[in-house]
Amino acid sequence: MILACHNLSKAFGEQTIVKSGSFHIEEREKAALIGLNGAGKSTILKMITGKLAPDSGEIILAKGKTMGYLSQHPELSGENTIWEEIKTAKSDIIELEKQIRVTELQMKHLQGEALAEALRTYHLLTERFEQANGYAWQSELIGVLKGLGFLEEEFKKSVSALSGGQKTRAALGKLLLTKPDVLLLDEPTNHLDLNSIRWLETYLLNYDGAVLIVSHDRYFLNRVVSKVIEIEHGTILSFQGNYSAFAEKKKQLREAKIREYLNQQAAIRHQEAVIEKLRSFNREKSIKRAESREKLLEKMERLEKPMEDTQELHFSLEPSCISGNDVLSVDGLGKAYGNLTLFEDVSFEIKRGEHVAIIGDNGTGKTTLLKILNEVVPADSGSFRLGSKVQIGYYDQEHHVLHMEKTIFDEISDDYPMLTNTQIRNTLAAFLFTGDDVYKLIGDLSGGERGRVSLAKLMLSEANFLILDEPTNHLDIASKEILEKALNEYTGTVLYVSHDRYFINQTASRILELTNGTFVNYIGNYDYYLEKKETLTAVYAPNAAASSAGTVSAVKETENKLDWKAQKEAQAKERKRQNDLKKTENRIAALEERDAEIDELMTHEEVYTNSVKCQEFSKEKAAILEELEELYAKWEELAE
Repeated sequence: MILACHNLSKAFGEQTIVKSGSFHIEEREKAALIGLNGAGKSTILKMITGKLAPDSGEIILAKGKTMGYLSQHPELSGENTIWEEIKTAKSDIIELEKQIRVTELQMKHLQGEALAEALRTYHLLTERFEQANGYAWQSELIGVLKGLGFLEEEFKKSVSALSGGQKTRAALGKLLLTKPDVLLLDEPTNHLDLNSIRWLETYLLNYDGAVLIVSHDRYFLNRVVSKVIEIEHGTILSFQGNYSAFAEKKKQLREAKIREYLNQQAAIRHQEAVIEKLRSFNREKSIKRAESREKLLEKMERLEKPMEDTQELHFSLEPSCISGNDVLSVDGLGKAYGNLTLFEDVSFEIKRGEHVAIIGDNGTGKTTLLKILNEVVPADSGSFRLGSKVQIGYYDQEHHVLHMEKTIFDEISDDYPMLTNTQIRNTLAAFLFTGDDVYKLIGDLSGGERGRVSLAKLMLSEANFLILDEPTNHLDIASKEILEKALNEYTGTVLYVSHDRYFINQTASRILELTNGTFVNYIGNYDYYLEKKETLTAVYAPNAAASSAGTVSAVKETENKLDWKAQKEAQAKERKRQNDLKKTENRIAALEERDAEIDELMTHEEVYTNSVKCQEFSKEKAAILEELEELYAKWEELAE
């Protein structure tokens, strides 16, 4: 055991965060700390790091072990470049290297015992340097920075010039390179694109130390953790397994508690009815028996009613009318900012009822595309056309559709004046805004609260074509699952951008990956995309592998008309080519084996002395060679 928390309690005024909560982390264990927004996850991490003191309880870190902490808003300042800042994580190795160089220079001028002593020091220093993997420290820094989505040309950027998201990535890189025995990570996948998240998953899986992660990214948790620690209503419970295993066990546990409570309530009602009946007999014996039962009932340990899951969103999405079959047609669309071309000459279609996810690295233009479709920004080239009776509902991750100066109530009533006050309040209550909360200013709300207001407007819009930009940002896991259910039951059409792989897996029937300035089409969910990515990227975006992570370095001239039917046909052709190639290779191998077998048989006396046999084998060998010539040509054509 490397970290233990015993009987932790913490409250802020009347709000209890945790009461007598305990859990522990083993060496090399990867664990998740989960709970609804506001449950106290970040507070627990701050108590573990000593930034907050618990009201009671103790936190024990194993002797001699180190701890590293990444907060949601890490402090990274100063005039250092990214490289200089990250390099401080290896200051001990860099100092060791300096000592080795100084010792080397000193040895040139020493003799006798002084030289022998210097040699001993030199061997000790180089041994420590090698054990610390000192010869590879620069490669390690470059690997981590690139893995987190930084380009080499960005290494010289000043930390003070970075955005909040870039600072978080730089702070995460610095923390990973210090290699503490216990890593505490608060929402580490925020600000990372899909490639960087996959890189981080692999890094953490191979990390020698223990890791405690706060995250709402269920796909990430499924891949990385083997224990889930949940904080709910101030209580802490631990579950072995990944997130999916936890969700199943939690469901079973809750159902068992509800059954146990309902069974006890039924037993209590039965006893009360018996007692009442015995009393109604109004006989001495029956009254005594009733009193005896009452005493037993009083002594019974009453089970508390299982608490309802903390307030949840309650909403459904339903279009007011059905659109035509052709919902969206995009033809030759292009957009650039200065010298940076995001995408060029992209074309695709979306049909009624499709749920399409757009994915890709940060900076490739996904959000820009949605803004073009909503006429927030103009395209540089190309056009798009909406189908018959299409009504758009737009969810903007930056919430530009909201008015910061308005109250929540006015935001709804101004856009939907036909609603009564009661209808508006009922709508807002479904999105967890009750009482005086409805009079809060939009500008004073958190990101999660603004997201809920935007979802409320989306529901009221009754649109039949939803365009959503990162709809799961700032939502806790329970709210994400409710949104997934609403989208899966929605009969209209959906186009969205998301980095949430679990969400994509649950809701997408088709994926468009924006890579190297073009779209690659996948008819399936995220698991299907992972299965086919390498093959289809090689066919439709062959230069994508050479592109730098996080941006598109240049636009490649390629035919990228993305009519999805044509794409399906192309995918089928590629599968046939692969199958034909394999069959051809197998046939070549069989013929070459038979040719060698004939050569060997022709060395046997009973064959080379038999003219008939020799002629048969000679004819067969000629036929083999002729077929092989054709197969070699066919193989070259298929492999081209």
